[in-house]
Amino acid sequence: QLQLVESGGGLVQSGGSLRLSCAASGFIFSGYAMSWYRQAPGKERELVAGIFSGGVITNYADSVKGRFTISRDNAKNTVYLQMNSLKPEDTAVYYCHVVVIRPYWGQGTQVTVSS
Repeated sequence: QLQLVESGGGLVQSGGSLRLSCAASGFIFSGYAMSWYRQAPGKERELVAGIFSGGVITNYADSVKGRFTISRDNAKNTVYLQMNSLKPEDTAVYYCHVVVIRPYWGQGTQVTVSS
């Protein structure tokens, strides 16, 4: 059974940092690209960052470039999102995502950035 479990969210002041983790199971993690999405209240879910299976090729939303870093540890079946210089507009529920025949999502972790 494929599972994605996010952790690491919380409340942080503007300018602060958080590191999100997503522990994956139930599939061959090293063979798949992984992504982080977020959804703010009243807004559509949006792609934040993605990382290919080898961990070298990454992509980012323009709004987070230079502040967020996605990485993965294939030995631990975990993908990370390091978030620095956080802004109030980064407040959202952050979701881990993978497509294995069909899309799978984690339960989400809340990130709240106070001004």
